[in-house]
Amino acid sequence: MPEILSSARQMISKYALCDSCFGRQFGGLARGVTNRERGFALKLSLALEAHAAAKEGDPEGEAMLRALAENGDHASARNALGESAPPAKACRICGGVMSRLGDYARAVAGAVEGYEFSNFLIGVRVAGEVAEREDAIRSEFSAEHGESLRMEASREIGKAVASLVGKDVEFARPEIVITVEIPGPGLEVKPMPLYVGGRYRKLERGIPQAKWDCVHCRGKGCSVCDGTGKIYPTSVEEIVAIPIMEAAGGTDEKFHGAGREDVDAIMRGNGRPFVIEVKNPKRRALDLAGLERAINAAAGGRVEVVGLCFSDKKTVRRFKEGAKVAEKVYRALVELECDVDEGRLPALEKSFNGCIINQYTPNRVLHRRADKLRVKKVHELSAKWIDSRHIELVVRCQGGLYVKELISGDGGRTEPSIAKALGCGARCVELDVIAVNEGA
Repeated sequence: MPEILSSARQMISKYALCDSCFGRQFGGLARGVTNRERGFALKLSLALEAHAAAKEGDPEGEAMLRALAENGDHASARNALGESAPPAKACRICGGVMSRLGDYARAVAGAVEGYEFSNFLIGVRVAGEVAEREDAIRSEFSAEHGESLRMEASREIGKAVASLVGKDVEFARPEIVITVEIPGPGLEVKPMPLYVGGRYRKLERGIPQAKWDCVHCRGKGCSVCDGTGKIYPTSVEEIVAIPIMEAAGGTDEKFHGAGREDVDAIMRGNGRPFVIEVKNPKRRALDLAGLERAINAAAGGRVEVVGLCFSDKKTVRRFKEGAKVAEKVYRALVELECDVDEGRLPALEKSFNGCIINQYTPNRVLHRRADKLRVKKVHELSAKWIDSRHIELVVRCQGGLYVKELISGDGGRTEPSIAKALGCGARCVELDVIAVNEGA
C-alpha cells in the first residue's frame, strides 16, 4: 500500500488528472469499483494523510493539499485550503472527456433510433494525442496495473447506452456496432449483416444465379444490352435477394450459394442451399414466411424458394468449404454424333461407377478461371437409351465436376469421358440439377 500511495502522490503532484484518469492508472487493483471511484478514493487517502500532516505544521502536507486541489480538483483538499485553494486544471490526459461520457451515450442512443436490434457493442477510437499523453504518464510511473482510456470509455458508454435503450451489450455476436470518436464528435453506426438462408429451385433455363453485367459496358448500359447493363434480364439473385434486402432496409446484398448451376441448366429436386447476406439492415424481425410467399408469387414459376430461415456467417463458410466435396446429382440429355446400340449402356454405366475423373478447367470458362487439374469422383452413373442418337444420363458425383465436359471430353481436357467411352462425339443438350446433398 505505501508503494501505491507513493506512486499516486508523485503522479498527482506532477500532472492534473480527473478521478477516472487517475484511478485508471491503478485499474487492476481493488476490483468491483469504477476507475472514477478508485481515483476518488486514492485522492481522499492522500488528502487525509496531507491534512493530518498540514495540521502538524508539515509544509509537505500543505503542498500535497494544493496539488490535490489544483491537479485533482478534490473537494476535501479545496475545503481544507479554503480561499487559498488554487483553481483546478483540466485533466492532462482526457481534457474533461471522461466527465462527458453521458453525452456520448445520449448521442449513441439517438443515432440508433430507427434500427431494430436486440444487442449492441460500443467501440471507441481515441485521438492519437490523447493516447500518447496517457502512454507517456503510464510509462513514466510504470503503471502496469492500468487500463486504457479506450477500454474504460467503451465500457462506461456501453453501460449508459444499455440503460437508455433497454438492450444488452454483446461482445461475441453483436447485431449493431457503434464506434465513438474521442474527443469527437465522430460517431459511426454499423449494423452487422443479416443472414437469411433457404433453398431455391430454378425452373426455367436462361437464368443465371447472379446478376451478369454486360461485358461491353460493364453494367453501365449500352446499345448492346438495351441500356439494362445486363446480359440476362434477371437472375436468381435479383429474384430472391432484392426482396429480402428491401424488407430488411439494407443498403446492399450478397448472394452465397452452395455451388452454382449453368445458365442453361434447371435446378430442381430438393433445391440448392443459399444464404443472402444483407448489408446495413435497419430491420431484423422479418416475416420470412410472408417473404417466401411474396418471392414465389413475383417469380411467376421461374424460380421458387423454400424453407427461408435466419442463418449466419458460419453457414456461408461451410458452403465455401463444402462446395468441392458435396454430392450433386444431375440429369443430362446427351446427343451423339454416331448411332449407339442400347446394349452398350450397361458397360458404360459399369465403367463410370466409382470412376475418378481428371479434369482440366474447361475451355468455356478458361477466360475467368485458372487452368488447373481437378480430380473428381463419379459415385454412380445410370444411362437410359432414348434412340440411337440420344441417351439420358443420371450422374451422382462429387461437387465441382463439370458434367458437360464429362460428357464431351472437352478436346481431351477431361479423362475419361462419355464421348471417349462410346467412341463418338457426344454433347449435353439439356442439363438439370436434381439434388444438392448438403445441409443449408
